[in-house]
Amino acid sequence: MTDAHAKYLIVGASHAGREALAAIRMHDPEGRLVMLSREKHLPYSPTILPYVVSGRSAPDHIALAKAEWFADNRAELVLGARVVEVDPTARAVRLADGGRWTYDRLLLATGAEPAVPRVEGLERGGYHVLRTLDDALAVRTHAASARRAVVLGAGLVGLHAAETLAEAGLDVTVVEMRPHVLAEYFDARAAALIGETFERHGVRMLMGRRLERAAGSEPCRLGLDDGTELEADLLLVVAGVRPATDLLAGSPVATDKGILVDQRMRTNVEGIWAAGDVAQANGFLSGRPIINGTLPEAVEQGRIAGMDMAGDADLVPYGGGIALNTYGFFGRHAVAVGAAATAEGDGAEVHTTEGNGYCRIVLKDDRLIGLAAIDRVVDAGILWRLIQRRTDLTPVRDRFLSHPLETARALMSQGWR
Repeated sequence: MTDAHAKYLIVGASHAGREALAAIRMHDPEGRLVMLSREKHLPYSPTILPYVVSGRSAPDHIALAKAEWFADNRAELVLGARVVEVDPTARAVRLADGGRWTYDRLLLATGAEPAVPRVEGLERGGYHVLRTLDDALAVRTHAASARRAVVLGAGLVGLHAAETLAEAGLDVTVVEMRPHVLAEYFDARAAALIGETFERHGVRMLMGRRLERAAGSEPCRLGLDDGTELEADLLLVVAGVRPATDLLAGSPVATDKGILVDQRMRTNVEGIWAAGDVAQANGFLSGRPIINGTLPEAVEQGRIAGMDMAGDADLVPYGGGIALNTYGFFGRHAVAVGAAATAEGDGAEVHTTEGNGYCRIVLKDDRLIGLAAIDRVVDAGILWRLIQRRTDLTPVRDRFLSHPLETARALMSQGWR
């Protein structure tokens, strides 16, 4: 490969990488910018993949940006370019095909990869994962001839997939080793309401169970830790993800669960930044490095990284990750912001309302630290800001607990102009 040098080299082409590209171009319209994507497809959001499985979203219409957008931004998008090594000393990356790119400034926005549990016999079976467009197309093809499906994992992707498969007419079982669905986002009561909704729609929910062995492929015979035996024509393993950091093996870039970064998304190595699902930055509430793999965080981190790479003086350092998830299921709607799943204690006061939907509000020193709601109209963006600004709710505490939407909007209109 000749002339393989970029002022700005971005590895990864989803939300964080694209946002960084846009931020760089706002400040530096001319410096050579190259984006390397290991995929053969135009960039897309992994959150769309369950809808590709269901057929609601056509593969040709899910791109985050068309080729013309990259051309208009004077950015070179290189598809099918999988980076396997980073050499900070030479300021270079090596590709799987032997190619090599050098850089002045490098952003690692490599995202995450499926975390497949170590289960006896699983590696020999015909299971599917759901992290790429090709994965989604393979699941869609297989589902068309399947009758029974087992989904291993009750996170957002797993539940989206389970709903899609159930609506396609398959007999679906969800197996989750944690006590309830979406344990990192919702408290036990909210999770129970979500799980009950799935059961009413014919999905068998096996919570607190662990897969111990697997054999065969069609059907795949599965054994759980409590003795339950299952058979599946389609096995989908969506038991979590891990940051894609293999390309840093042997490099001096510091990693823990992901790539450790500061408030400007800088790593410990000069000239290298990281953002998105691969980055481990401080959490807003804990102050400790966390992986906050949500779309809003990927966008925010990518924007900050791009601004810092380009030397934009208007950059506001990253304030810390705050979880924000919205989730639709079987015509219902759920929202989780901040520490919505936190337990009582440590000075926190928990207020729960039921009846017309469900709402759990978690306060600490009369400041919001988390909210979970099902079929209640709330403004997640404003709630996120209340947490981020550490707004003192003492004057409106009772009103906020009974009417969080109206009270939050009133606070915004009064003081956030």
